[in-house]
Amino acid sequence: MIRAMRFSSKTVGVASAVITVLIWSGFIVIARASASRGLLPLDIALARILGASSILLPWAWWLMRPARQAGQKVGSLFGLSPLPLAPTVQAGLLGGLLYAVLAYAGFFYAPASHAAVLMPGSLPLWTTLLAWLLLREKVSSARAVGLGFIVVGDVLVGGMSLMMAFDGGEVWKGDLLFMVAACCWSGYSVMVRRHGLDAVRATMAITAFAFLSFVPVYGVLIGTGLLPTHLHQVPWTEVAFQAVFQGMGSVVISGITFTQMVRHYGPVRSTMITALVPGLAALGAVWFLGEPMHWNLLAGLALVTSGILFGVRQAAKPAVATIPTVIAAVTPVVEVGAKP
Repeated sequence: MIRAMRFSSKTVGVASAVITVLIWSGFIVIARASASRGLLPLDIALARILGASSILLPWAWWLMRPARQAGQKVGSLFGLSPLPLAPTVQAGLLGGLLYAVLAYAGFFYAPASHAAVLMPGSLPLWTTLLAWLLLREKVSSARAVGLGFIVVGDVLVGGMSLMMAFDGGEVWKGDLLFMVAACCWSGYSVMVRRHGLDAVRATMAITAFAFLSFVPVYGVLIGTGLLPTHLHQVPWTEVAFQAVFQGMGSVVISGITFTQMVRHYGPVRSTMITALVPGLAALGAVWFLGEPMHWNLLAGLALVTSGILFGVRQAAKPAVATIPTVIAAVTPVVEVGAKP
C-alpha cells in the first residue's frame, strides 16, 4: 500500500513548485489583507513565530537528542537551537525577527502590489551588494544588466510613492520598510552562505531565537500596557489562521516544497519558476484586494521580473558557484530548504 501511494519524481516536483509559488505569492496578499482585519504588525509577527515554533522547536530538540544522549554539547538556547549561540543570534536577528517585523509593518502603509515589486525585486540587488562587500564575489556584466532592470523597476514604484509624500501620503513608509526588510533577509542569506550553515538547522535556529527573544518580551510589554495589541479584539480564528499560514505555511511547508522543487528542477530552473511570484502577487492584489494597477507598477513589475529572469538565465552558463547567489536573491519568504 505504501508503495502504491508513492508519487513519481515529476509529480512531486510539479506539486512542490505549485505549492511554493502559491504560498510565496499568498504571503504578500494575505499579509496586506491582515493589515485591515484588526491585528497589528507585531501581533501578526507573534502568530508567525508561534506557528513556526510549534513545529520547528520540537523538531530541533529531537534532532539533537542523540548527540545529547551521547554526552555531546550541541546547540544553544537551552537546546532549542542546533547552532552555536553567535550564529544563532546573528541569523535570528536578521532572518527571524527583523525581516518579519519590518515586512508586516510595511503592509500597514503600502499596498500588496508595491510589496510584490519591492520585496522580491530588491532582494537580488541587496544580496549582490552584500555578497560583493562581505564575500568578495564578482559581479558579471550580465548580472549587472539584470540588476539595472531591477533598480529602475524599484525606482518607478518607490520613487512615485516618495513624490506623493509631499502631499501627505504615507505609502513611501511602507515601501521603505519593504526595502529594509529585503535587505535584512539578504544579510541573513549571505551570512548563511558565508558560514556554510545547514538550511534546516539555520531555520530552526532563527525560529528559536525569535521565540525566546520576542515572545516573552512582547508578552510583558502588552501585559503592562506599554505596547498596543489587538489580540483580544479579533476572533481567535484569525490568530489561529495567521499562525497556520504565516508560521506553518510560509516558514515550514513552503521551505520543504522549495527543497523538493530544487531537487527535481535544479537551482536555476527553480529560481526561474519563483520569478513568477512578483507577477502573481501583484495580480492577486488586484483580484482579491481590489488594488489599482497603475502604469508605474506595471512597468516596475515588468522590469523587476525581466531583471530576475535575465540574471538567472545568464547564471546558468558560468561556474556552479554562482548559483547559490541566484537562489538566495529570490527567496523572500521561504525559511527552510535551499535556505538563502
